[in-house]
Amino acid sequence: MQTLPERSSPLIFVAEDDAHIRELIVTRLVIAGYRTATAKDGAEAIRGIRESRPSAIILDINMPKASGFDVLSHLRTSRDLSSIPVLVLTARGAPEDVREALRLGARDYLTKPFDDRSFLMRISRLLRPPRVKTMADTDDVELL
Repeated sequence: MQTLPERSSPLIFVAEDDAHIRELIVTRLVIAGYRTATAKDGAEAIRGIRESRPSAIILDINMPKASGFDVLSHLRTSRDLSSIPVLVLTARGAPEDVREALRLGARDYLTKPFDDRSFLMRISRLLRPPRVKTMADTDDVELL
């Protein structure tokens, strides 16, 4: 019998149009202790993210109704959703796709197929707050 994650576990939103891949991702996340919510297309993803307010998002690029790029654009222009970290998980590995996803606000990018260990490590890293750069982080700053 599979134990469901605690209600206090982070909620990960999975937007993936391929039902088999979506199920595989959800299974891996649940086994790792995360709660999940899902969408099978971009328009459903935007609605679901707005309703569920997840801790993080896993987002495919090639989806019907609205692409992952469209979803990223929407998230970044919505003040209440823009801080949710996004991992793009897609078969598209061209450098211009990676650059575009990062430009639109994705925090990480992983191509399919992927291995479990790397995937779960990236999810864990995605859930950590972004590190704020301090004066101590810069070697070449001159103080006047």
